[in-house]
Amino acid sequence: MKRFILTLALLIAAQNVYALDVVYPKKNVVTINAQSTFFIGSSDPKKKLTVNGKTVTIHRSGGFAYVVPLNTGANNFNLKSGKEQLNFTITRPVPPPAATPQAEPQFTEYESMRYAVITNENTPLRSTPADSGINRITHLQKDMPVVIDGEKGDFYSIILGSNKTGWINKSNVKITNGGTSLAEMNGYDYIDTDEFFIFVFHLSNMTPYELVEGDPFQIRIFNVADNPENTYTMKFPLAKSPQKAKLLGYSARFSGTDLIVKIRKPILIDNNKPLKGIKIAIDAGHGGNEIGAIGCLRDNEKDMNLAFAKQLEEELNRRGAKVFMTRAGDTTLGLRERVDMTNEENSVILISLHGNAVPDGRDPNASSGTGIYYYYQQAEPLAKHILSTMTSQTGMKNDGIHQRSFAVVRNTNALSILIEIGYVINPSDNAKMREKDFQKATAKAIADGIENYFKN
Repeated sequence: MKRFILTLALLIAAQNVYALDVVYPKKNVVTINAQSTFFIGSSDPKKKLTVNGKTVTIHRSGGFAYVVPLNTGANNFNLKSGKEQLNFTITRPVPPPAATPQAEPQFTEYESMRYAVITNENTPLRSTPADSGINRITHLQKDMPVVIDGEKGDFYSIILGSNKTGWINKSNVKITNGGTSLAEMNGYDYIDTDEFFIFVFHLSNMTPYELVEGDPFQIRIFNVADNPENTYTMKFPLAKSPQKAKLLGYSARFSGTDLIVKIRKPILIDNNKPLKGIKIAIDAGHGGNEIGAIGCLRDNEKDMNLAFAKQLEEELNRRGAKVFMTRAGDTTLGLRERVDMTNEENSVILISLHGNAVPDGRDPNASSGTGIYYYYQQAEPLAKHILSTMTSQTGMKNDGIHQRSFAVVRNTNALSILIEIGYVINPSDNAKMREKDFQKATAKAIADGIENYFKN
């Protein structure tokens, strides 16, 4: 009897695996405002699958992705696999009349300077009046005074010394009745610790600043009296330091009116065990009520991210690294929490793991491979080393290295990168990503990439 029940259970499981299942669109009646969309799901690879009579290629895993054009109005689709059928109605809205082009906001220069304070923590100070892109000069603390000389659209123009301007969204600024145009510099202290070069600049009040990567690394403090162009500049020659022009993380923050700048010292490594003692944070993307993308075979991205993270944790621990996981289970974490946790752990490296997807209007079959994203230039060499080992060792397509303003790789004191291991909505990538051997190979490749970075 037990044998019969087991056999029956296996038969039912097999039928469930090969049942026609559509993951996207999520509902049978939906509205999609795009010229095309796609059906993503799984079906029995031994049976012919059609969409409105046209044959769909099924991956050997059972996963499929099929693009369909959308006409304006209702679009009806019939998916058929053997005796199974599913019907969908996808409505593409009528395009609205072309909007009248809006005139570009004009810059309005004030007759006299105005004073203000920052109202939100970590307010972006931007190089252009736009709330997107790689245009952040730095992030300013709440209650920092600033001086405004004009406005453009939703932004105030912020005075940075005598020849530079920054931009802050008006929602982050409160105009005050008065203020101070220039701060006084009362010298600085240098503190040499085991891990950091630390500079403490004594100022009469908080004032905007920026840290400029390059050789030399530059600390610029704006609106400081008795300095050329009202800008205090300190140059830190990396090429003459033991780091040999390699930045391993830095940060700056006001404590009262003292600006504290920390530059991580070089790390002496053992070539036989390069990762020994190095603090590495692993961030499994999404989690809890943040599912992320859903794969062709109905895998939740959050679960796949955690599976890869655990394999990477094991691999890095084996090599002697000090590993910190932002989440070890199915918990919900905000992006800022992940950054704060990484900084509190004083991690040298942050690896955020994800699965990729594409929006309506694109073809999931044409998007595949591993891509790596960074924000600060200091992390680009690390990204290159890791992508090289990942693509050569796992056989994944090289989806490139990209600089993007992703929250999880900003405001970190570590070398921070985000790895899109593969496209969970691409049938081939999805099949690989759910395999334990591939997860182990990926972890090894990432660890090898980090080792190569330090060896160089």
